[in-house]
Amino acid sequence: MSNFILIGFFVLMGMLFRRLKAFPPETAHVLNMFALYVSLPAVILLKVPQITLSRETAVAAVVPWAMLLLSVGLVLVLARHFRWSRATTGVLLLVVPVGNTSFMGVPMVTAFFGEAGIPHLILYDQLGTMLIFVTYGAVILSIYSGERSNLATIIKRALFFPPTTALLIGLALRHWPYPPIIVDTLENLGGALTALVMTAIGFQLKLRLQPTTLGPLGAGLGIKLVAAPLVALLGCRLLGLTSLAADIAVFEAGMPPMVTACALAAAAGLEVELAVAMAGFGIVLAFVTLPLVSLLIQFF
Repeated sequence: MSNFILIGFFVLMGMLFRRLKAFPPETAHVLNMFALYVSLPAVILLKVPQITLSRETAVAAVVPWAMLLLSVGLVLVLARHFRWSRATTGVLLLVVPVGNTSFMGVPMVTAFFGEAGIPHLILYDQLGTMLIFVTYGAVILSIYSGERSNLATIIKRALFFPPTTALLIGLALRHWPYPPIIVDTLENLGGALTALVMTAIGFQLKLRLQPTTLGPLGAGLGIKLVAAPLVALLGCRLLGLTSLAADIAVFEAGMPPMVTACALAAAAGLEVELAVAMAGFGIVLAFVTLPLVSLLIQFF
């Protein structure tokens, strides 16, 4: 509970900072970039040696791909039924399948499951979310925005994405213990992740929308925050998966849309208001839905 309260505190601080002239408009971007290039890779380098690949832990890498199929199917059915525009459909196809599984995932998993859940989160995020984002996401952007990405570009983007690079380095060094000074440095850098990301999230929150955005927004967040974790939980339990890795996979399936994906959708001109709202409202509602998902995991 103390970690959850701390998360809320930093979000409120971000909202406050947005009203102060001392903080320029690009504050959230700077905080996110530092988290992306420094703090998150530090967490990954620190936790990768704790990853043990087995049948039980593999579920954390499989569930996100199953959620991709579920999300795409539901979005396409709803898009056809409600006759959404091509731009609206493109936004939802891009942002609904990929969650904020690292930036928001790390502090939330720590708050509800403790540090033991982080290695499973890394598997979900790196072998699931990030691979989906740089491959499937590139295809969706190519189809719906006209931005063409060849295979070489996709591979280069994936390998040189800072968290992915940290994962590869961590895997290469997992059999060599880090010197104490390196461990201390990584812990200090990684410890800043919650403060950086949650402050940036609070700084970016905008809650005013056009009425025409509400339908697609409600559908997209309903799939991401409610349907995905419920289906993941049902699937895991039917298969007899009750390990911590399975619980983390279910919890991660309910994370709000990835902020980076929403930003790319907006930059590509695909219903900018909807893309931004998916990120902002998704984060706000996740503070309600994620504790409920955690309770469901405990009781089922």
